[in-house]
Amino acid sequence: MTNSEMGLPPIPPDMEDPAALMLRIAQQQDRSALAALFGLFGPRVKSMMIKLGASDALAEDLVQETFLTVWRKAALYSNQRGAPSTWIFTIARNLRIDQLRRQSNKPYEDLEKVTLASDSPTGSMLVEQHQVVDRVTRALTTLSEDQREVVRLSFIQDMAHAQIAEHLGIPLGTVKSRLRLAYERLRPMLEDLQ
Repeated sequence: MTNSEMGLPPIPPDMEDPAALMLRIAQQQDRSALAALFGLFGPRVKSMMIKLGASDALAEDLVQETFLTVWRKAALYSNQRGAPSTWIFTIARNLRIDQLRRQSNKPYEDLEKVTLASDSPTGSMLVEQHQVVDRVTRALTTLSEDQREVVRLSFIQDMAHAQIAEHLGIPLGTVKSRLRLAYERLRPMLEDLQ
């Protein structure tokens, strides 16, 4: 990605070659080369960080971290894989992503001070649950004994249709037919509960 594609100003032609600076850092641990590289890319990395939503102070910190990483890992840079600017901006972007990930992990609060809502149902919830149970019970009484039995085994005992057929000694088609008929009878009485 070129500087213009990233919305950054072009490198002035009178500046030292960034690839040569990288080579001096990698081979000679040349601090003046790092300073030149910092002067060349530091403000642009900071600008990118601010565009990525970092505060001014955080952007400064991330620029420092970026160039510390460049210093430590300069030997890993290869000009055959891309321009030094691409490598530097990739390091900066990855540091920003890592910072955002760390930021999303909020510190734990003191457990003694945390108040959790009770899982126990409230009075109105209990009344509502009892009303639902009563309605379902009344609706089930409208079914034939055979239909009630397959509904009980299917929904309360959580048995598969084939297991119900085997348990009751009836064909699988009969189980499915009874469930379908029971469902058709119960639907108008209970559809508002869904």
